[in-house]
Amino acid sequence: MTNHKSALVLIDLQKESNFGLDDMNHVLDNAQKIIPAFREADIPIIYTRQINREDTIGLSKDEPLNEDGTPYFYNDATDQIEIFDEIQPSENDVVINKYRWSAFFDTSLDLMLKSLDVEHLYIGGVVTDGCLMTSVFDAYFRDYQINLIHDLCTASNEGAHQAAMLNMTNWVYNLKIFSTDELIKKLNGKEYNYFKADQVDQMQFTADTMEAKFKEITNPQQSTTD
Repeated sequence: MTNHKSALVLIDLQKESNFGLDDMNHVLDNAQKIIPAFREADIPIIYTRQINREDTIGLSKDEPLNEDGTPYFYNDATDQIEIFDEIQPSENDVVINKYRWSAFFDTSLDLMLKSLDVEHLYIGGVVTDGCLMTSVFDAYFRDYQINLIHDLCTASNEGAHQAAMLNMTNWVYNLKIFSTDELIKKLNGKEYNYFKADQVDQMQFTADTMEAKFKEITNPQQSTTD
């Protein structure tokens, strides 16, 4: 796979630890695998960072605060806003700071993608049911084709992660879902598997069926080569 109007967008892979994210080490391991594969394929990489000013200027309404009145999450006076050391951006990567959940809200992300002539987004990051999901929906509303890397995402609990993944599958009509390993196969021009819904609201679920439905999208049978 060559750079055919594509980019990798990594949402908020930062040192912020107050969320207690589920299996974050696994996400980081996959990020360490996927980033070199995209660099080797000469596909642009864009990182986002959530930022909350220590003085709370621009802070979302009722954002959680510490006892001293500073932001509880992503305080810019701490190293919690920094991208993990293991996956630091290179000098050619783009880093975009944001002050709301969606990576597209009042940022330059759309401008950067358009300047790179990007139509296909490969996206992963945290948290699945917050900044990641809102960014996916906003990307879809801007007419990008979305490729979600499911094991490069996580949330504070498994239920939130699975429900968010299924909701995106149901309502982002051009969405394809990859695992890290299958996407690397695609980048290398090999046969790969992915999931794409055949119809609207295909993965309807209840509390009792959610896990089984989630396994359907993360263990796909559709196989192809580009």
